[in-house]
Amino acid sequence: MPIETLPGEVRVEDAVEMACAQDVTFIEERLRRGMSVLVECDKELALHVYLAVRARLRRGTGNGRGPQIVIVDGRPREGEESRGNLASMLTQLTTAIRGSVERTIIVLLHLDVLTTTHTSLTMEAREAIPLLYENPEAVLLGFRDPSFPLPKVIEGVFAVRREIVGVPRESLAKIVTQREAKAIDADHFDPFALYKYVSGLNPVRLRRLMQAVGLRREAMPGRSQAAQVYRELRRQTVSEDVELPNVDLERDIGGYPEVKLRLREELLDLLRRKDSLGSESEIQALEGLLPRGIIFHGPPGTGKTYFAKAMATAMDATVIIVSGPELKSKWVGESEENLRRVFRQARRSAPAVVVFDEIDAFAHARGTYEGSGVEHSMVNQLLTEMDGFRGSESVFVVGTTNFLESLDGALLRPGRFEFLIEIPAPGVQDRREIVEIYDRKLELGLSRELQEHLVRRTEGLAERARGLPFTGDHIYAVCRALKRQAIRTGEKNFTPEDIDRALQRKTRAAVVLSPAEERVVAFHEAGHALLAMLVEHATPPERISIAADMEGALGYVLRAARAKPYAITAADMRADICVGLGGMCAERLVFGEVSIGAHTDLQQVNRIARAMVEEYGMGASTGVLVRLDDAPRHGTPMSERRRERVDAEVTEILEKELARAQALLSGHRAMLEALAETLLSRKVLDRAELSALTKGESDG
Repeated sequence: MPIETLPGEVRVEDAVEMACAQDVTFIEERLRRGMSVLVECDKELALHVYLAVRARLRRGTGNGRGPQIVIVDGRPREGEESRGNLASMLTQLTTAIRGSVERTIIVLLHLDVLTTTHTSLTMEAREAIPLLYENPEAVLLGFRDPSFPLPKVIEGVFAVRREIVGVPRESLAKIVTQREAKAIDADHFDPFALYKYVSGLNPVRLRRLMQAVGLRREAMPGRSQAAQVYRELRRQTVSEDVELPNVDLERDIGGYPEVKLRLREELLDLLRRKDSLGSESEIQALEGLLPRGIIFHGPPGTGKTYFAKAMATAMDATVIIVSGPELKSKWVGESEENLRRVFRQARRSAPAVVVFDEIDAFAHARGTYEGSGVEHSMVNQLLTEMDGFRGSESVFVVGTTNFLESLDGALLRPGRFEFLIEIPAPGVQDRREIVEIYDRKLELGLSRELQEHLVRRTEGLAERARGLPFTGDHIYAVCRALKRQAIRTGEKNFTPEDIDRALQRKTRAAVVLSPAEERVVAFHEAGHALLAMLVEHATPPERISIAADMEGALGYVLRAARAKPYAITAADMRADICVGLGGMCAERLVFGEVSIGAHTDLQQVNRIARAMVEEYGMGASTGVLVRLDDAPRHGTPMSERRRERVDAEVTEILEKELARAQALLSGHRAMLEALAETLLSRKVLDRAELSALTKGESDG
């Protein structure tokens, strides 16, 4: 809008009258009807709101006097001895309540200070509570700063409550002066751009900040200073409990192209589009389309909170990270008050992103959680706060959870948490990009071969017992360990063994094998590796080691990732079973017996074979009758005959693959022994050495 349409000067009183016009009207109308009103607003705003209400009450009468108003503020009256604010307030309240007549309004400017502290009721409050209930005809106007808790018994005195947070966007054109607008841009005033950074401020604080802006040098024509001014306003409106993140969605987060695309298309691009619009009707229409809530779900450590910070950075927003468990309180009503406090803080620091980490801690599906019942009240309070946003306020809510299926259905309805975005364990390309980012940030100088080794090494599960996959956090931990090693040694000549050692997160005593034990381990791993090279549909080995790995195994075979991981066939699964039996078959072929080292292999191949029959319908005789996902694993209704057929089918698959493994190893025994002997001498063999070794044996 043209700068000439703005006022030349604005007093604080006028700013409050214009910005809080609806609030003042609401309060005035209720007081005239004899209803007590509790106003929740910042301390610096309370007196100005009272003065605006008083002026309205006086203007509404013919004689200009209006109803009688008694103010209880603790200041000693003329001729009265000063006894301290709280004692004076209590005396003034007693006089007002017991001496009030018709059309008397009692104003409690510091009701919160009089009646409560952050831990308990004051001594004065114990006397004030009976007084407040003593005269039901008394009309009260109480003010409470939201940072002070107020006992329910005090709130019960008031018929209605009014919360004053922020300023309406349409009022900016009336409370920003021409001089202040020219300090931002010499050509025009854009209230929509400014509102993004001041929407949560009360008009008194807003006027103070804008007066500081007005002291700046005016912008030159065609050379806007908006970016610098908005940056300064951003710093001024961020409190100590709020974070201003600096996480670039592309530069700082590797991989996950689908997640990034979804965030850009559904939110970030729309916000940029909103900033470029010039029509108020178009802006309001677009604001109605923006999602208010997003759920990021996935395994621990996949970067759900990091994505929320990147989202906030792209929006130039603050971040308030709240842990679900820390919101809960044993005191009645305090958990809901904690939620209200978080959202008040977010609105004051807007644009803001509120991140509820572990939102499932209080938002469990109803009927699935046995607690005190406060969880359901917290869910209702959360939804109330989200529904109470002004459309123009830039406050967004992100919930993170590892258990999406456990969340209350009321949260997941469209219009609340609009999008459910999965952050899964990183795939091969995701891990590759993550490694490149940390290599650059930590200046490790990893070669392409070492980067690829780390990518391959973080395939699958990091903790088999808990079923937790490798994530970006594991890669970050490895890169930090390598950086510490470089600082200690002063060198960056890393090896694959350094990466393997960094992956060993659990400290344990070193395993010392006898020559005989080491020979058994070498033939065991050679059996796996050789079958991985010989069996059709098996993925080839990339690395073999008989050094202890991070999971405590005495050796491992690292195999290449599948080219088609989402279209695995029965032949692929049979190949995995055959390779899994290779270690046991090699031991039996060479030593005539099997060690306990085959325990994990046997468990894994049995799981695969049973899944083929019971879950994927790959059994020859059992057909397409499979176990349902919603049926319990234990106690599933199954006839004895059916169970026997399933067991027979599983046994047949295992025996066929066992026979195939034994035949292949027997037919290539020379290659098996050469591979094991080389492994004993070198301890570790990579893909190039394996290729050279097998080619030489084949030529021989």
